[in-house]
Amino acid sequence: MTDQPQPPSSPASPAPRYVVVTGGATGIGRATALDFARQGAAGVIVTGRRKDKLDEVAALHPALVPVCADVSTQEGADAVAEAVEAWGGTGATVDVLVHNAGVHTIGAVGSINPEAARELFAINVLGTIILTNRLLPSLTAPGGSIVFVTSPAGHNPTPMASVYAASKAAVDTFTRSWALELAPRGIRVNAVAPGWVRTEVYESHGMTTEQVDELFQQAAANVPMGVTGVPEDVSRWITLLAAPGSAWMTGQILTMDGGADLVRARQV
Repeated sequence: MTDQPQPPSSPASPAPRYVVVTGGATGIGRATALDFARQGAAGVIVTGRRKDKLDEVAALHPALVPVCADVSTQEGADAVAEAVEAWGGTGATVDVLVHNAGVHTIGAVGSINPEAARELFAINVLGTIILTNRLLPSLTAPGGSIVFVTSPAGHNPTPMASVYAASKAAVDTFTRSWALELAPRGIRVNAVAPGWVRTEVYESHGMTTEQVDELFQQAAANVPMGVTGVPEDVSRWITLLAAPGSAWMTGQILTMDGGADLVRARQV
């Protein structure tokens, strides 16, 4: 009896990984940064515009590096790049870039606030361009990964939130187009599109806990699985998309919304 060939063994532990997570002070970004840190990342830069919140997150794990910066500006992107160099010197690399920073606005056709729309596109769309431009030379190639946080609004009609939906449609396009552009360099680009996820953003916009409870109860009633999400439901998929084990996956947008998209498709 001859011995069967065995697959090559995996290394005992993954190589040190360096990660950048934008909008990492709260919600999905916070959960994502913590997941990467707990999985053994050597360093995780967490960006945001509120130093107090960033410091709270950084205190949760020694691998987390807070960078107070507005990544929709060149100055903010430069601050992130400087932090990357600080942990690895000139020529330091980034293995994973997570574009999570984003804002939301509502407005009916004919009464959309141009300034609010301009700010939203600056953060949700232009910010991803500016930061990617700045960090792309540092992104590991081959092996690097970009993960966007988009929304089902990017591929569904969204009355009263058309500006937000348009920004997420742009992110969906970036995901697919950049995946093709960067594939020859071995850099993957994917996205997650979470539906209703309860984060601190609702209370921070002035809603009471009772109002948020009622909002999410109503949302759950319209979801086939009868539940809404929590940040960790999304962060585990972000880390999975960025993992070496997903090396054949690029240009994909994973919708996670308890089946709500299926209901919309049936109604078309």
